[in-house]
Amino acid sequence: MSARQFEKRRIGQTELEITTLGLGGASLAGIFSRVPAEQARATIAHALEMGINYLDTAPQYGYGRSEHLMGDVLRERRQDAVLSSKVGRLLRPFGTDRSSPHNWVDPLPFDQVYDYSYDGIMRSHEDSIQRLGVDKIDVLYVHDIGTMTHGVEGNRPLWQQLESGGYRALRELRDGGVVKAIGLGVNEWQVLMDAMALGDWDVFLLAGRYTLLEQTSLEPFMRTCLERGSSVVIGGPFNSGVLVGGSTFNYAKAPDDVVSKVRQIEAVCREFDVPLPAAALQFPLLHPAVCNVLPGPRSPEELDGILAWWDAPIPDVLWMRLAEQGLLAPGTPIPGGTA
Repeated sequence: MSARQFEKRRIGQTELEITTLGLGGASLAGIFSRVPAEQARATIAHALEMGINYLDTAPQYGYGRSEHLMGDVLRERRQDAVLSSKVGRLLRPFGTDRSSPHNWVDPLPFDQVYDYSYDGIMRSHEDSIQRLGVDKIDVLYVHDIGTMTHGVEGNRPLWQQLESGGYRALRELRDGGVVKAIGLGVNEWQVLMDAMALGDWDVFLLAGRYTLLEQTSLEPFMRTCLERGSSVVIGGPFNSGVLVGGSTFNYAKAPDDVVSKVRQIEAVCREFDVPLPAAALQFPLLHPAVCNVLPGPRSPEELDGILAWWDAPIPDVLWMRLAEQGLLAPGTPIPGGTA
């Protein structure tokens, strides 16, 4: 099976160029259901063989499991792969009881400690290098800072850590050439606007907030990224399952209004003989700030299904029809103009 030629887009104003389709490493670490290690490694290897050059992982995913699995493959075939991981959580042996709730099946025997300070970020980066067993991480994201994860009061001291020292650590790593790009990886766009007040960032990994179903980040976040020269990686393009035939939205049962909107979008897709997941996967790249879409297949077979959706032709008139029916937010970029 030969590698295909993917379009590549530049990350911000860096020298990094990544394929517009990437591979997310959360599902491979066994979120909600177990993924055998050999199957996970085979999925990573298959992505590289197919020509995907952007891989994302994090210490949180399986409490170290995802980084170990990624490293196993990358040590054998790093090639031109661009690797991102995350900071903000340190892992420690948990003894007999975990203090934090989680959705990982068969995680490694660690618990997480939030630390967005200068020392915490430096240590997190070093620990990830050790778990991966590689010599470099290209992109480093601040992971899950914000009120969605920590609550309003809980987030304040953590944000103070990032503001008073964490951002400086990231700048030192980037300016010293240790990493090539820095950003944040979160599920809420509002915290990314706050981050822009701290300084300059190359790329943001935003999950679920700019999808075929939801464009809440369009204004002012996506516009500001274009103005600041920052790129956006879109995680969760299927909104945790509801856009690929599932019943979950934001990792919980989809509410009725969401289900209704999905049915309306699906009806338009059916009119043009386009699978709904194909439209969901390809939609984010219509925005010029987006450099990559990052799904999380659990097997080589799931990845092949994603590649089939990726290759599915989508006529421009489909996007226009969605806009005409009010199913895209005003101002959403579509071929020939905006919604």
